[in-house]
Amino acid sequence: VQAALKLRKMSVELREHYDLLKRQRDDLLRLQLQKERLMAFVVHDLKNPVNSMDLHAQILLRERGLPDTARGSVAQIRTEARHLSRMILNLLDLSKGDEGKLVVRRASVDLRALVDEIFAELAVNAEARRVALHSSFEADRVPADEDLLRRTLTNLVENAIRYAPSDTKITVTARRRADRIEVRVADEGAGISKEKREKVFDAFLQLDEGERAIARAGRGLGLAFCKVAVEAHDGRIWVEDGAPGAVFLVSLPNDV
Repeated sequence: VQAALKLRKMSVELREHYDLLKRQRDDLLRLQLQKERLMAFVVHDLKNPVNSMDLHAQILLRERGLPDTARGSVAQIRTEARHLSRMILNLLDLSKGDEGKLVVRRASVDLRALVDEIFAELAVNAEARRVALHSSFEADRVPADEDLLRRTLTNLVENAIRYAPSDTKITVTARRRADRIEVRVADEGAGISKEKREKVFDAFLQLDEGERAIARAGRGLGLAFCKVAVEAHDGRIWVEDGAPGAVFLVSLPNDV
């Protein structure tokens, strides 16, 4: 009788656990569906209008009779449109990274040319904040996905510009380290405390008011995307003290 009662109790508990697991599974399926709908919304309802804004800004910039004041405003519109486009792509790639679907298409990337293009794109931002952009290369090429690497370095340089003090410089260097290529983005700002250097790569990180040192990298999705993109290359990204400032390091395998 006791055995029968225990079996009955266990049967009831198993049924309750089964019902709980079923509800949790259904909730996860609903969340996945909502996520897929959000991604579709991002791609079709946000990305296309932003690309259209960028295109029309380019058309206006080709007008020779455009006044200088208007030209500066249009250039700023294009900069912000491209920034928004990167944010959208970062969100999509973060979603792919979470699902293990981020595809890396490796090719031999000219680092010098890539960094020059990034500097040209961000020149208006740097000039507005009176920040100089410098680069130095011991390694000229790296096997990587050019688009993912471009957006990674753009995010790092853009963050450095946003929080670097006026009349300072940002330096991008590339070096060989055994069988790896190491790219460093260094600024002369306040830096990031040792205990917070891992947190800057968390998506949607909430920061305490006044934490300027970590706010430079922690808001939004930029550095979270950088980590996903670098790790998809079997690489590593981390932060060191620049004394002064912070140094973001990207280490990628050099297996060509």
